[in-house]
Amino acid sequence: MLRPLAAALVNLVLLLVAVVRTLLRMLGRRRAPVYVRFLLKGDPPYRQPLQRRWPWGRGRHAPGQVTSLHLFDEALDTLAADPAVKGIVLEVRSLAMPPAKRAWVAERLAAFRARGREVVGTAVSAGNAEYALLCAADRIALPRAGRLELAGFLVEATAAGRAFEQLGIRPEFVRRGDHKTAPELFTRAEVSPNQRAALEQFLDERHGELVDAVARGRRLTEVEARARVDLGPYSATRARALGLVDTIADDLELPGALGLDADEQRAMSGTAGIGTFQDWERSRRLPRVRWMPWRRPTRLAVVSVSGIIAQALSGAPPVGPTVAGSETLVAGLRAAALDRRSPAAVLYINSPGGSALASELVLAEVRRLAARKPVIAYVDRVAASGGYMVALGAKEIWASPGSVLGSIGVFAGKFDVSPLLASAGVHREVLTRGEHAGLLTSARPLSAGEREALEVEVEEVYTRFVELVSEHRKLDPEAVRARGEGRVYTAARAQAAGLVDTLGGFEAACARAFALAGRTPRRFELHPFGLPRRRLPLLSLLRSALAPAVYALWWPSWSGPGLRGSEDFGADWR
Repeated sequence: MLRPLAAALVNLVLLLVAVVRTLLRMLGRRRAPVYVRFLLKGDPPYRQPLQRRWPWGRGRHAPGQVTSLHLFDEALDTLAADPAVKGIVLEVRSLAMPPAKRAWVAERLAAFRARGREVVGTAVSAGNAEYALLCAADRIALPRAGRLELAGFLVEATAAGRAFEQLGIRPEFVRRGDHKTAPELFTRAEVSPNQRAALEQFLDERHGELVDAVARGRRLTEVEARARVDLGPYSATRARALGLVDTIADDLELPGALGLDADEQRAMSGTAGIGTFQDWERSRRLPRVRWMPWRRPTRLAVVSVSGIIAQALSGAPPVGPTVAGSETLVAGLRAAALDRRSPAAVLYINSPGGSALASELVLAEVRRLAARKPVIAYVDRVAASGGYMVALGAKEIWASPGSVLGSIGVFAGKFDVSPLLASAGVHREVLTRGEHAGLLTSARPLSAGEREALEVEVEEVYTRFVELVSEHRKLDPEAVRARGEGRVYTAARAQAAGLVDTLGGFEAACARAFALAGRTPRRFELHPFGLPRRRLPLLSLLRSALAPAVYALWWPSWSGPGLRGSEDFGADWR
């Protein structure tokens, strides 16, 4: 009842402000930029879940910086409708975006170009990720001192088994899955053939994607594009000579290179024909007004599973990876289930897994949520092992190209530090009651009975994992075992194996969630549930990690391009 009244009052104030701004603009109207400049850096979110209406409540950003992909898309659509705008200048800098986001930006740039507008890409130093996105532009410009760090991909796998042996630490692990390579970091002296084969496959796919982007963007054959990548890195001059760059110009020289005002003084003041989106808005006779709607926009619940899954609260320790705590996630999923304003939910997953028990606890809650409203699991980086187990509870699993899924397998074990203690002159005597009580100590190795008990538990958990995949993915258990054994897949291969329903982006996944709920809202806002809100004590996490538990965890000794980072959806780290 109060919403329409509040909207009327707010809109009245906005109208008065708009009238005053219009009068002021008529007195001193600015020259509209012909090209609008955007700065794309780091990893902007898909959407800002809590957008502040008043400018003084927003975070500070560099001029022209893209603060969310959704707002960037809206800006492109607005600019394409202005016949006075020739195009945009997109500067890319230190991108940490996953391949899904880069592909989405390239798609939106193509749509902008299809409406008769030009995209000029620029950078000071462009690596593989930056250049792959620049190839979606009509023209690429680098300053004379710029660099094109086009040098292919590299991963470094580590096997520290011999180092642990020299330290006097004996890793004792039991696993199910020949491709479950997480314990190999501690147990092997060399990288295993299975891990090497997986790395080679990922490198081939990433390198192929880069070559394809260069070939399409620079109008080269695949052989020519591969040769260009192999000959990098490049200075700006060499890059232009080989057709990888079109223009040598810095930000002050760019207006002249685009046929605009070549005066550097006006370029420094931002009046040479290139300006930010805010400059373009200020130049309009009638200012744009963000009216407060009479009704609240439709809400989409988002639950983020980001980090290693553990029986704990979600948060970040002072050192080490983020923890996706089952306690926090279960509470968040239940709150999302009770939220009447959210007809559907998206389960955002960026997790290599973790505790098998904690993962199944979260899965059970996802299933309860999915019984009340449609749930789409979305993956743009990693949903492996326990992370993939959690995704099984959703109505559908969506993955973006370049993401990693699977790793259906488990392991368990402990570290025997008795040789290290002996070499340091420390005597520790272990007294037990119970045949398998020695599982709880790191002061002696596993006995034959204890190892057998661990084998039984690991086999039981692995069988349960296979049953869950079989049930939710409608696959025969033997087919799941053939796809399991710890194997990891990129999104396309996961879809071919029946582990993923659809390949697509975040916005498409949100639209699908609404469609399953019978809704097609024109506007919607994200409402996150289960966000981490505290920093975790490192000592308690180390103690829990030393206890022998069964892990559904994919933890490679390498990290592929675009796999780091995550969406925080407004997380408040305190």
